[in-house]
Amino acid sequence: MNVVTGLALLLFAGFAMAKIMHLFRLPNVTGYILSGILIGPFCLHLIPQTIIDGMDFVSDIALAFIAFGVGKYLKLSSLRESGSRIIFLTFCEALVAAAAVSILMIFAFHLPVSFALILGATGSATAPASTIMTIRQYKAKGTFVTTLLQVVALDDAVALIAFSLCTAVAQTLNSGVRLNPGVFLYPIALNLLMIVTSGLFGWIFCKIITEKSSNFDRLILALLCILLITGICDSLDVSPLLSCMAFGTVYANKNHDKKMFRQINSFAQPFFILFFVHSGMSLDITSLRTAGIIGIAYFFVRIIGKYAGAFVGSIATRAPSEIRNYLGLALIPQAGVSIGLAVLGQRILPAAMGSLLSVIILSSSVLYEMIGPASAKLALILAKAIKPEKKDFTLCNKQAKVRS
Repeated sequence: MNVVTGLALLLFAGFAMAKIMHLFRLPNVTGYILSGILIGPFCLHLIPQTIIDGMDFVSDIALAFIAFGVGKYLKLSSLRESGSRIIFLTFCEALVAAAAVSILMIFAFHLPVSFALILGATGSATAPASTIMTIRQYKAKGTFVTTLLQVVALDDAVALIAFSLCTAVAQTLNSGVRLNPGVFLYPIALNLLMIVTSGLFGWIFCKIITEKSSNFDRLILALLCILLITGICDSLDVSPLLSCMAFGTVYANKNHDKKMFRQINSFAQPFFILFFVHSGMSLDITSLRTAGIIGIAYFFVRIIGKYAGAFVGSIATRAPSEIRNYLGLALIPQAGVSIGLAVLGQRILPAAMGSLLSVIILSSSVLYEMIGPASAKLALILAKAIKPEKKDFTLCNKQAKVRS
């Protein structure tokens, strides 16, 4: 099998499984990952290992597009309106979850600090797609919905920052070099340099693109910038996530053009499918037995950390009771950014730890994406942002009895 035929099979498998998942009202991402597991080396073995090993560039491109898309949510006008309250709340829910996971891995399972830090930072991310699609489907509105949208928009940015810092520490620890400010600050300095450079790319891009520019010109120049930023980051051994996010953020704030993000998102869909299917093929099924209790513990502790962080952050910012009680319930989904971070983390960690990281994130992502939309809907109902359907009354009554 040649590379082109392999890519065609990956796209077909992802597309077909997503249609099957749609029948069960499950997210497309779940179908993509499951299709990768099915056709991968640990099940049907339809794709040669040489093709799987040579697809890292697809992951880099998909991650760059994901990070660019996150930038559209980081508008200064929205942040000024919400003030520091939303920023503090987001940091709280993300970092409490990361800390809970890291502490558990270090003290309960005695795993390496580098692995624990990267797993915690990876787990801090939330997949906004499931929550946003649920809000749109039921046309939910109100203070709870506004706060939820702002938090999920900033959540991935916080996760990217936390991951960049944790990988800097992890690389230092794995190198065997004594932790000192110089070694620690060097990768951070490179990240900051690339963020500033990418921001400059965004500013120049806004100057070049005008209302008269054709859709073709917009798309080609945007792709040129994103790929160039990604290539420079790879050559410097720096994650392209923060840099591409900075490029998207500058464009979103300076141009206010949503059409570009829709164009990039449409163009990137095949890369997203390939990325998630490839992630599924890379999942070592034999390692599930090894992950076992560690994966189960991660699954539940991350949920507890998200809920506890949102609860504490809401109390500290004096948020309304519905935000305090139910925001954490809507932050359970985990997919795109977390899987991307796991791919990057696997390259940094030793082989055994990298494989364990991948297994935990991919397997838990499937479960999170299965329960995420239902959890988001339940949070919206309990917060009275939407009216419950008849079949939801029983569940809401049970919740009310538990609270009383």
